[in-house]
Amino acid sequence: MKVEIVGEFIKLSQFLKKIKIIDSGGEAKNFLLRHEVTINGQKSESRGSKIKIGDVVWVDKEVYYIIAAE
Repeated sequence: MKVEIVGEFIKLSQFLKKIKIIDSGGEAKNFLLRHEVTINGQKSESRGSKIKIGDVVWVDKEVYYIIAAE
């Protein structure tokens, strides 16, 4: 699935809200404890991790391609 972002990057907690997996940034910490999230093949445990245009994000078994908003 392609996800459009505006600007240079988006934080992981904002990304999870954008794709409607969590309702608030505060839920991100608990979500990351229970689910596997990788950014470009690197396991991410910080809700503040930066996701940039061109990155590939896996949330459990779903893959997301980050593209620039037009």
